[in-house]
Amino acid sequence: MQEYDLVIRGGTVVTAADTVLADVGIVGEKIVAVALDLPRGAEEIDATGLLVMPGGIDSHVHLAQPSFGGPKMADGFETGTRSALAGGNTTVMPFALQPRGASLRESVMAYHKEADGQALCDYAFHMIVTNADSTVLEQELPALIADGYTSLKIFMTYEDMVLNDREILGVLDSARRHNALVMVHCEGYDAIRYMTERLELEGKTAPYYHGVSRPQSVEREATHRAISHAELAGARMMIVHVSGREPMEQIRWAQQRGIPILAETCTQYVSLEADDLAGLNMDESGGKYVCSPPPREKADWEAIWEGIRTGVFQTFSSDHCPFFYEGEDGKKNAKARTSFKWVPNGIPGVAVRMPILFSEGVRKGRITVNEFVALTSTNHARIYGLYPRKGSIAPGFDADIVLWDADREVTITQDLMQHGADYTPYEGMEVTGWPVMTMLRGRVAMRDDKVLASRGNGGFISRTEE
Repeated sequence: MQEYDLVIRGGTVVTAADTVLADVGIVGEKIVAVALDLPRGAEEIDATGLLVMPGGIDSHVHLAQPSFGGPKMADGFETGTRSALAGGNTTVMPFALQPRGASLRESVMAYHKEADGQALCDYAFHMIVTNADSTVLEQELPALIADGYTSLKIFMTYEDMVLNDREILGVLDSARRHNALVMVHCEGYDAIRYMTERLELEGKTAPYYHGVSRPQSVEREATHRAISHAELAGARMMIVHVSGREPMEQIRWAQQRGIPILAETCTQYVSLEADDLAGLNMDESGGKYVCSPPPREKADWEAIWEGIRTGVFQTFSSDHCPFFYEGEDGKKNAKARTSFKWVPNGIPGVAVRMPILFSEGVRKGRITVNEFVALTSTNHARIYGLYPRKGSIAPGFDADIVLWDADREVTITQDLMQHGADYTPYEGMEVTGWPVMTMLRGRVAMRDDKVLASRGNGGFISRTEE
């Protein structure tokens, strides 16, 4: 008779494909059985009345990322992964950033040092390529892809990271030849510079005008241009953090024509809106919501849901990019009071990604619970080379599991986030559905909002090709 180290008993097991009443048997770090009436384990967890789902995988987070002399991020690997566990996530995928002119491999190794021994949950790296010269494209990038770093990100904006069209094509060509996935931040650099300069001349410098400087037309144009480059190069591409109808429709257009374009959207694009950046009477509190692309109008929320329901979007991420609000490095720093362009650009959100999607999606009938699992876990694993180790509940998978109370009503507060930032932009939002336990590789890592995992419990995951 099979002996189990742990049996999760009496819950409703939910995967991207199925919803079944079943027990889950775990030996060591692995799931070994999913069936009714399993024999008793050495330990038992009663999941009666709860959903038993694969732990969340957030494939778009920023932790301990340098900002070229700008403010320090509020989360390193310890606090960032603590917040991830609090929100039902068991794996995060942050970015190893290559500074201009630096070695890509050395940048990846330096990022490993930031993470080593610090993480409370598992993690894998994307690369950020800012220097697309022949050494990177012909030597470093192919070697790193072969080593398991099978995804990379490029930017169409930001002075210290933007690539021109020829450089983008070079990266896409190298990625195609070596079977890597290219993630793209689609906003037009020159258009944003033009809008920023115009707004500043008009004295429109409050945080609200960050959003005005980056209208959907800027995102739409860059999205279409990125898609055209992918088509020309024959490369796979993931358009990240899509914010509204106009870029979404460009992606749908490409997908309908068989161009290999994937797409991601994020929590803020179904829960925050442009007017949030105005704060109270256009004061600096609007800086709490400054991120790029910025939150759009409520009408765009429905466009994003349309894209989710119709399969335009494969993943739902947080784009967790935490900065402080107060202090000399915060969103209220002295320079930020002179212009929105100096407000640290990004918001925290890894802990609320799953609760907000569940509440707004599953509870309101926009998506099924199986689609929720696909959008928050399974598709991330499949796309980024973590499957079949991560992303489902079945024999052979890591025992990364979240027990979910579908009926629990929670008001989001800063205290629940357990991140390093001193605020949450989602303060006061009411959600229905909340994680009550998170398990990492068979061990309870969070129970009843208390994180039990320690630094070093999380490990680096080297990925295979899709």
